[in-house]
Amino acid sequence: MVERGVAEGIHLFNTGKFFEAHEALEAVWLCVQGSRKTFLHGLIQVAAAFHHHTRANPAGFRSLLEKGCNKLEAFGAEVEGIDLAGFLQQLQPWRELAGRASEGALPAPPLPRIKLTANPDRNETP
Repeated sequence: MVERGVAEGIHLFNTGKFFEAHEALEAVWLCVQGSRKTFLHGLIQVAAAFHHHTRANPAGFRSLLEKGCNKLEAFGAEVEGIDLAGFLQQLQPWRELAGRASEGALPAPPLPRIKLTANPDRNETP
């Protein structure tokens, strides 16, 4: 089962409330150490990146997306019941889009969603 604060962050991220997701995940991040802290920091940076995207800040989006993905790539396919491999796969087109931002307006891929592996029917319920 996913910890309550993390589940809340996932729900907020999946509903497009990226700033709020960042805040919920940060509340957990402040209380942990070690590799868990790095993992949560990666999720926080991705949430912050999409917050920058919604506020038309391509430099902030690109920077935080790369930092967050780089942290998350150090982990396995599943972490704390989260389908991390699937999430990173969804983020790849966004990374490519951010890298080509200078080419003008390109169509955006679908927004990524964080999915749970343990109980897929509860992906959006904190």
